[in-house]
Amino acid sequence: MTAETLPAALRQAVARLARTPRLLVVCDYDGTLSPIVADPARAVPRPESIRALRSLAALPDTTAGVISGRALRDLAALSGLAAPSGHAAPSGLPAGVHLIGSHGAEIDAGFAHALDADAQKLRRRLESGLGKLVGRTPGVLLETKPASIAVHVRRAEPAAGESVLDAVRAGPARWAGVHVTEGKAVIELAVVETDKGEALDLLRGQAGATAALFVGDDVTDEKAFARLAGPDLGVKVGPGESLAEYSVPDTGDVAALLAYLLAERGAWLPGEIRRSGG
Repeated sequence: MTAETLPAALRQAVARLARTPRLLVVCDYDGTLSPIVADPARAVPRPESIRALRSLAALPDTTAGVISGRALRDLAALSGLAAPSGHAAPSGLPAGVHLIGSHGAEIDAGFAHALDADAQKLRRRLESGLGKLVGRTPGVLLETKPASIAVHVRRAEPAAGESVLDAVRAGPARWAGVHVTEGKAVIELAVVETDKGEALDLLRGQAGATAALFVGDDVTDEKAFARLAGPDLGVKVGPGESLAEYSVPDTGDVAALLAYLLAERGAWLPGEIRRSGG
């Protein structure tokens, strides 16, 4: 894909966004940077998208990040965007492209130790209860994270998968203290409140951004789209209704979008620095 394949109105919006004084660029992972695959462990991001994010993060007055439902440790390993040293930056976020996992609940490697005793007890109860509920249903996967358990049914037979999700909704999802997030063929139960919109605002505040781009494909990304306003730009990947103003068909278009933004901002910044006396 190239920038020429993007809708003209979207290219114009990206060109305007590239000229904001302090830019924030944030993407979801699965279905946005990486194509959706049956086995989540094999969800590899498009190299062009990763290169563009890294290059954007290296520009002056430009911050890049990834907010995902994945556990932070898995997001770092799969994306290839972890800090070179393997340690968090002083801000609590990895150096370079900032990573936020578990729908905004994890912002550094030591997060699991921040859970209080009641939250840790509830998480253990969830893990046990969901394990018994799911049993050995073919194609159903439990993903354990520091503050939550996700039930994936993408690889299950549709009827069996929906039956498992219904049982989760009627059972553990109703327990006191449990926060529920549903996505495509997945339901996640957390012992702390999670919200991609709050995570986006966290990055915006740290960056002092004057405008933000958010790109995502899932229903969980709508909370982030809802936080966009003014000069911000939201782009939905794939079909379906969304609060995002623009949409693109697939992850190849995301790569083209990020590359176009990089080119536009890279071309504008030198002139802006000269004009401001930098």
